[in-house]
Amino acid sequence: MSEVKEKSLEMTNSQEKFAPNNKVSFSVQGMTCATCVKNVERALKKLDGVKYVSVNLATEKAVIISQEAIPMGKIKKAVSDVGYKVSEEMPTEDLIEKRFKESRKDMYLSLAFTIPLMVLMILNMSGLNIPFMLFIELIGAGATILIPGRKTLKSAWIALSHLHTNMDTLISLGAISAWATTLLAIAGLNILSFGTIASMLITLNLIGRYIEARMKHSASREIKLLLSMKVDKANVITDEGVVELPIDTIKIGDLILVRTGEKIPLDGTIVEGQASINESMISGEPLPVSKGEKDFVVSGTIVESGLLKIKVEKVGEDTFLNQMIKLVEEAQSSKVPIQALADRITLYFIPTVFSLAVLSGILWFFQYETFQPFLINASNIIPWVLTDAGPLSTAIFSFVATLVIACPCALGLATPMALVAASSVSAKKGLIIKNGEAIQMAKDIDTILMDKTGTLTKGQPSVIEHNLDDETFLIISEIEKNSTHPLAKAIVEYAHEHIKNQNIKIEEIQEITGMGIVGTYKNNKYYIGKPRDAKPYQEFMESAETVIEVSKNENIVGYIRIADEIKSDAIEAIKKLKEMGMEPIMVTGDNEKTARAVAKKVGINKVFANISP
Repeated sequence: MSEVKEKSLEMTNSQEKFAPNNKVSFSVQGMTCATCVKNVERALKKLDGVKYVSVNLATEKAVIISQEAIPMGKIKKAVSDVGYKVSEEMPTEDLIEKRFKESRKDMYLSLAFTIPLMVLMILNMSGLNIPFMLFIELIGAGATILIPGRKTLKSAWIALSHLHTNMDTLISLGAISAWATTLLAIAGLNILSFGTIASMLITLNLIGRYIEARMKHSASREIKLLLSMKVDKANVITDEGVVELPIDTIKIGDLILVRTGEKIPLDGTIVEGQASINESMISGEPLPVSKGEKDFVVSGTIVESGLLKIKVEKVGEDTFLNQMIKLVEEAQSSKVPIQALADRITLYFIPTVFSLAVLSGILWFFQYETFQPFLINASNIIPWVLTDAGPLSTAIFSFVATLVIACPCALGLATPMALVAASSVSAKKGLIIKNGEAIQMAKDIDTILMDKTGTLTKGQPSVIEHNLDDETFLIISEIEKNSTHPLAKAIVEYAHEHIKNQNIKIEEIQEITGMGIVGTYKNNKYYIGKPRDAKPYQEFMESAETVIEVSKNENIVGYIRIADEIKSDAIEAIKKLKEMGMEPIMVTGDNEKTARAVAKKVGINKVFANISP
């Protein structure tokens, strides 16, 4: 499976074919339950040359791996023959947003119909006579079924027209049957009206649809957040000069130019220049990394200062950022063993429920006198139970009740939606899960690998100590306002919080890439940056601190100690993990000394530092 190369599905021509040994992803529209998934999978598996098929309900994504070439027309026909549609593209952010709003609107409308009916039903069951109650039920429940419930009816009809069933078939049959009891009661049949129950049934289903749409909406936002790190164009160095070109036209080996403040568009190696690069999106470290010739850089990272000439090494789906996005998408689309079990159960659930409903109705019709004493005994506890409705009415009552009880079933949706929710919440918190099986196996975890920055520490550098007078600190903070470096921000924030502001005008500011910044105030030149000699500050540096040296006219006047403080609950969290029998291990892109200093403070014994993405 690992040798299978994934590429996008192109559908501009119905005669296009899959390449042999190819993994292809596409979207299937119209699925509403696990039975729909099994219908699509069965149809695709019947195609010659197909080795593997996976269809996911929550993400509407289908994956095919085929050994032989398969005409695209056959793929479309196989899916359409069972009542569904193959889409050229995965659901877009706009489409998911639209579906979310539609599901919310349908749910609210259904509630608007159902809640008044429920109130009237309760009052009626309590002994209060509601005029025209049956007609109110007939109209209210009918409106719920036909207006907000129209998509459920449509899905059921499409399934039946293709000679198979799905969960919407059961819901529609139950709702229509329940509504029909109201019609029969109006016609004079001695039967309990289930009209309000029909409305409740549709509403419960629409609430589930809304939750599903909201989860998909949330998951798509996390993917969109990763996509926002990508750029569409890059500055390519050509014989005619620097030309801005679309990303998809750039080839491996091309030279690109990246300036201060720009995102690196593609993975590659620096061939000229030096820069401070913000790699927090891949390493979590808040401090920029200084990189120069022969260093490898990845797409999505930001050049905070400097100018780079980069030779492109990876393009398209092979870039680090695209691989990262792919991991999140695969985690949301993958199935777990327990989900396969749920799919199998759901496959037999609908015909089983329908058979039981029919059997129940038949038994009550032919054995009414045998079972009537049970109704009489039940009426002593539940006063609205009909004891003399007769065989036909009681049989209809039993048939509808069985369908109604079974309809709000989440077997087909619970597991895939749990996976979507888990993977999207994890991505939001910086944890990317490779597949759904990993989520299911989480209960067996005995070792935890964790990052340092943002996990054990606050992820935000702050000043913890300095030996400068207030005037000097204000001067250097004004100089640092011209820098985008996180350490500069820490100095500026400290001055704002602890020192009274004064009118200071800085002149001749110059940022030295990888070193620091220089500024002039009243003909005095101030340098703020890396120490010229680190030995005096060795003790601080060994405690996971960064030391900023300050000099005035090349004479050292003091220092500033900055550190990414450990989170208040980090030590307790590590302690609890150990009590649970888990071994915490730190894996960080930071240097060995800093990593071990933080690990020692929180109680972690094993550390892997200087780890690249």
